[in-house]
Amino acid sequence: MEHLRAKKGFICDMDGVIYHGNQILPGVKEFVDWLYREGKQFLFLTNNSGKTPRELQEKLARMGLEVDEHHFYTSALATAEFIANQAPGARAFVIGEPGLYNALYERGITLDDTAPDYVIIGESSSYNYDNICKAVHFVQNGARLIGTNSDLTGPTEQGIMPACRAFVKPIELVTGSEAYYIGKPNPLMMRTGLNMLGVHSQDAAIIGDRMDTDIVAGIESGLDTVLVLSGVSTRETVQRFPYRPRLVLDGVGAIAGAQ
Repeated sequence: MEHLRAKKGFICDMDGVIYHGNQILPGVKEFVDWLYREGKQFLFLTNNSGKTPRELQEKLARMGLEVDEHHFYTSALATAEFIANQAPGARAFVIGEPGLYNALYERGITLDDTAPDYVIIGESSSYNYDNICKAVHFVQNGARLIGTNSDLTGPTEQGIMPACRAFVKPIELVTGSEAYYIGKPNPLMMRTGLNMLGVHSQDAAIIGDRMDTDIVAGIESGLDTVLVLSGVSTRETVQRFPYRPRLVLDGVGAIAGAQ
């Protein structure tokens, strides 16, 4: 634990680490207070593409956590950055939430439901049969398929629910095309996170609740790895993976000595 506390930078997942739905998790306030008090560089890096950094900031504020907006980075921002670099001025058919639409707009990517260059799928409450059919049609006509993240499920107040990869899968199955997923564990997002922190991977740790995104991303990027049991993974499911986190904690409060 002392080795972890000595790190200069912390990349923290949000869903299942900081909150479930609209409920903050135990020990989180103490952990955030500790980050500020110790002068740590930290980033809340989430695979959820639905909200903008400002919306995430406001969500935490409603829960009693005051965190500056620059501490947030999402898979929507990473997706927009990737496409803007690959194909400036591209056109895209998008199934997602405002956070994704806003990120794409800010990088000059045009929404197009006639002849898009890309089909981009994120978390969405508007996911329906008509949108799936449109996405399939565009991919069959040559549009490239992008998923904002590869999470199959996500934790909510109601339990584990479908996430981005579950929405992409029907399109992959029908078209025979494989999506390119931008969020964790893609090194693109991890490198951006480290650059935003301004620290080397050896001086940073990743804290997450998922073995298949957070922990593998940390291992492959050279970060110290901490799994918290406040979200998706359990001590039993950890055993199914060929890799291991260095630390397994009940929640982030343990880092600040609150648990």
